[in-house]
Amino acid sequence: MEKPNLNYIKELSGGDIEFEQSIINVLKIEFPQEYDLFTNNFEKGNYIEAADNVHKIKHKISILGLNKGLLLASEFEKNLKSNDIKLHKEFLKVLDKIHVYLGL
Repeated sequence: MEKPNLNYIKELSGGDIEFEQSIINVLKIEFPQEYDLFTNNFEKGNYIEAADNVHKIKHKISILGLNKGLLLASEFEKNLKSNDIKLHKEFLKVLDKIHVYLGL
């Protein structure tokens, strides 16, 4: 099973620990906010807005090295625009992994 990692962040940082920590701090601030927006829009049936939220979350999924999660999120985003929610549970599993990994 795919797990979040810091490989991409470490590659970007070139060994700059302060840079790595600043990226992680941004993730810890932005991810819960974006998760809440997604959850609220999804629960209200605002699937177009939820798709936009998924689009923003995809960046974080990518940064954390979740390649399969990114593919799932892309498909879920597309499906939401057609009111197709069948990938919701799988998408939540990806988000849960990120929550745990970031210690949220």
